[in-house]
Amino acid sequence: VSHLVVIMGTETFDGRERRYVDYPIADLLHMMGMASRQGIDSSGKCVIMCHTPKKEHLKKLLYDPLPIESHIDHYLHDHFNSEIVTKTISCMQDAVDYITWTLLYRRLSKNPNYYNLQGTSNVHLSEHISDMVETVLGDLEASKCCQLTDDGDVSPLNLGMIAAYYYVQYETIELIAASLTAKTKVRGILEILSHASEFSNLPIRQGEEKALKILARNLPQNLPESAQFQDPRTKALVLLHCHFSRKALSTDLRTDQKRVLCDSINLIPAIVDVISSNGWLKPALAAMELSQMVVQGLWNKDNILMQIPHFTKEIVQRCEAYEGEEPIESVFDILTLDDDVRNDLLRLPDEKMADVAVFCNNYPNIEVAFDVQDADDITASDPVQIAVTLEREVDDDDEDEIDESEMGKVAASLFPKEKREGWWIVVGDTKTNSLLSLKRVNLLRKQKAVLEFMAPDEPGDYNLTLFCMSDSYLGCDQEYSVPISVAVGDSDDDESSSGGESN
Repeated sequence: VSHLVVIMGTETFDGRERRYVDYPIADLLHMMGMASRQGIDSSGKCVIMCHTPKKEHLKKLLYDPLPIESHIDHYLHDHFNSEIVTKTISCMQDAVDYITWTLLYRRLSKNPNYYNLQGTSNVHLSEHISDMVETVLGDLEASKCCQLTDDGDVSPLNLGMIAAYYYVQYETIELIAASLTAKTKVRGILEILSHASEFSNLPIRQGEEKALKILARNLPQNLPESAQFQDPRTKALVLLHCHFSRKALSTDLRTDQKRVLCDSINLIPAIVDVISSNGWLKPALAAMELSQMVVQGLWNKDNILMQIPHFTKEIVQRCEAYEGEEPIESVFDILTLDDDVRNDLLRLPDEKMADVAVFCNNYPNIEVAFDVQDADDITASDPVQIAVTLEREVDDDDEDEIDESEMGKVAASLFPKEKREGWWIVVGDTKTNSLLSLKRVNLLRKQKAVLEFMAPDEPGDYNLTLFCMSDSYLGCDQEYSVPISVAVGDSDDDESSSGGESN
């Protein structure tokens, strides 16, 4: 805020439409509201510099009171989906009633032209709302977010529940479900992520197409052949690539990149849930790796030491070339070095060494224990339970000094907002690429979880794998072999015995 606000021009370049468009009047009013410092000025001044023919039009808009209109009709799909999941809407009549409780219903008759209403009578209102409800519910059914019966009853489906839980747009969840396959890798998931509807309104400023093309030329991975640089989704993909490659960006692009990263970290768990619903193991693990990449700003093939603040490729090369008793391969190896050796390898000033120490101390050291319940009594097609315990290892010397509220806080200098650790616990069969059970947990000191899945239909010995995957750090994932022996089920015994009698 300040005493004087100067708005130099009332137009902005829209890269998608390739023309200049006027600022929304709400944005102008917001900028004008920045004039006058609270407690200091008794009044504020705002100077608007505009094209002369627009002066009278702007004066009318700014000085005359404007009615507040509803825009919920543009976002009704996601509202309906959330209400269907929470059972507030269970039939078409509930959806109509829901609209009657909104500002939209009050404004329809007051400003019918704004909402493309043919008339203001009760019949016109009723028909307009009914058509709106039918269209929205039809779109949700087509995207497999809900199920609509001939009687007008509505019930949520799995995709709708995932979209509502993570606040993901219904178009995005439909795209994710349609695009994923059992063979999708990190690169494919990254492209699906960048095409989310959440990124469709990223601004394309004048001259940015050229800047994005230059950035794309210097990236380690090529963009898809269909990439159009005036498309906000291509921009989101380029900004994600730049984040992983740690490329320097202009102020505007850095602002857009922060928004993309914050949205991405919310979308990736939704992608994981969609994949797990299909029972695919490798794509789920790839999506979890992508989450780590987004938080730490690294490619999954980069050396994990690059996560540490102020580490450069030169420092990593010195660590790789170190010929001590033990090679330096993980973050924990940095902590075990003698001070003299560490100082010689890192060659950082004291204030940067303090940042290194904070990261290394926050880096999770997790002890994983698991137990297959009734392991000697597993029969075909019966439920199997695995009890898993995650426990954070803490030095006894630091036990009294640890602040519980700080535990689990992620050290990520390149991620734009504070984040807490999350962990995915996964049971799967790597041979068949099948994901059997998945749970996401938060961890402070100790966390227990029970994973349940159905035993294979065929009796025999199986070697499953238990994965413990971080959503924030590279290099701290763990996997364990889980051998199980599946015996013949009771039903199989009965069938075989009855078959023997008939013979």
